[in-house]
Amino acid sequence: MKKKRDVFNVKLDSEEQDLLESVERGEWKTVENAKDELAFAREAAANSLRKDERVTLRLSSIDLDRLKQKAAYKGLPYQTFIASVLHEYAAGHFTDII
Repeated sequence: MKKKRDVFNVKLDSEEQDLLESVERGEWKTVENAKDELAFAREAAANSLRKDERVTLRLSSIDLDRLKQKAAYKGLPYQTFIASVLHEYAAGHFTDII
């Protein structure tokens, strides 16, 4: 019988693979206050995704066109795509090049 990850053809890096194997070996246990932890995580996620500030910025038309193309390729509205890129950068997911 194929494992679920094989059916979906998911590519895992070595750290993800180690974590998955650890879960499959039964090494992970549910915390006693799982409902409280889940509620806390949901609230934290909602707070981090809340858009409560407005920003106006000027971009070159060439840069904006490129961003719109990339957004279209990903099937996203371009403003959502720009916000996503900025969020990823602010969260430290991009290497600083400046």
